[in-house]
Amino acid sequence: MKEEEDVVRRTAALARLSIDGDEAVRLGRDFERILAAFRDLATLDLTGAEGVERAGGDDAAPRADEPAGSPPVLGTELALRAAPEREDGFFRVPKTVGGRG
Repeated sequence: MKEEEDVVRRTAALARLSIDGDEAVRLGRDFERILAAFRDLATLDLTGAEGVERAGGDDAAPRADEPAGSPPVLGTELALRAAPEREDGFFRVPKTVGGRG
């Protein structure tokens, strides 16, 4: 179970979440149960199981798999109109990972 707790702690650190010892233990157990369920699913024999061909069902018409054009360009002013902060024509965002602010 220690390995799952380590995963919880590393994930929490990356997400900048504060997780105490008891919570890390509980979440570690939850992670292990979830992974065990996926391991169980991976062992199923699906021979003869009918698959889903299209998300829209059998009556959904397939479409051509062709690249679409690029969306129209917004332009700097329109794109930055809702920006809470700007700097030299760019969105200004706080530093979130490493380095200096």
